[in-house]
Amino acid sequence: MRSINSITDLSVEELDELVHVAEDIIARPQYYAHKMEGKKLATLFFEPSTRTRLSFEAAMYELGGHVIGFSEANSSSAAKGESVADTVRTISCYADIIAMRHPKEGAPLVASMNATVPVINAGDGGHNHPTQTLADLLTIHRERGRFENLVVGVCGDLKFGRTVHSLIEAMSRYEGVRFVMVSPEELKVPSYVKQHLKVRNMPYTQTTDLLSVMPELDILYMTRVQKERFFNEDDYVRLKDSYILVPEKLETAKKDLIIMHPLPRVNEISVAIDTDPRACYFKQVLNGKYMRMALMLKLLEVA
Repeated sequence: MRSINSITDLSVEELDELVHVAEDIIARPQYYAHKMEGKKLATLFFEPSTRTRLSFEAAMYELGGHVIGFSEANSSSAAKGESVADTVRTISCYADIIAMRHPKEGAPLVASMNATVPVINAGDGGHNHPTQTLADLLTIHRERGRFENLVVGVCGDLKFGRTVHSLIEAMSRYEGVRFVMVSPEELKVPSYVKQHLKVRNMPYTQTTDLLSVMPELDILYMTRVQKERFFNEDDYVRLKDSYILVPEKLETAKKDLIIMHPLPRVNEISVAIDTDPRACYFKQVLNGKYMRMALMLKLLEVA
């Protein structure tokens, strides 16, 4: 039995394999339509979610399986004080695989240590979000055809942005990748992420000025400033509009730039950009379903 807590739980070869399977699911949906018959996914979401929870559910349904679970902590025994360990021991009696989101870093890891079925981390606080990264990787591959030799710009909340942390961990394993990190001083990427890059000898630059680096980017990964991660609302109000992407700011960008965002957005990407052919954030949403299908097939060893 195997669980996925971080994108680094998957080797480069496995990432490539998942991309290949997802591409095959897109090409041959009927071949996979009954692969999960008799299987049940439990979605344990202790924190609000739209895309991640519903894409997991859609993924299991489209594989022919069933879904049980809850969409908020208050509708589970967690509201009565039940521990994560006891919750997953219980759910393991009912389901074949668990997707779990939790506001506390490390909670899905605790779950995986106590469950008797595979657990997939669907986001834990400001730490990791491996299946969002799988969606990101499929999007990059479908748009660019490769992962190597790309300049990846990440912009916004890089301190609490778990999707950014997971993406950097994944892309840093490919040759010729360079990172450009754009954020306010207060929201810089954590030191452990930078240490990870140093260990891998991956080049990166940090700046507060998005426009100055726009011409060199192959990928621009925008993130929202997350109100729920702030203890002080004044700090959130001061920083929330640090970067707002509007069409004028793309005038110096490459014609084949990929604009990505894990969503939800607030106002950091203008809706005027939605019709730009470089906008890929809604493609990410769809790609997330295919990659979650591929991952569940792998973990349950369904051929």
